[in-house]
Amino acid sequence: YPTLFRLAVDILPAQASSVPSECAFSSAADSDTAKRSRISPTFMEELQLLKYKVRTEALNLTDKWRITEEDL
Repeated sequence: YPTLFRLAVDILPAQASSVPSECAFSSAADSDTAKRSRISPTFMEELQLLKYKVRTEALNLTDKWRITEEDL
């Protein structure tokens, strides 16, 4: 079965990848729980944007908290 073998060699090593939209929905599912059922759609959108910025390091909430020798 040489044709089947070549086809398997081409297809099977391909790894699954997640697209950004899948990551966003997965992240939203983590936030949208039964305990947080009152979150408005606007607040949910803002929360997802904030989580994305923190995850991609576009927003660093700890950069001002570093202590250098000069600060001491």
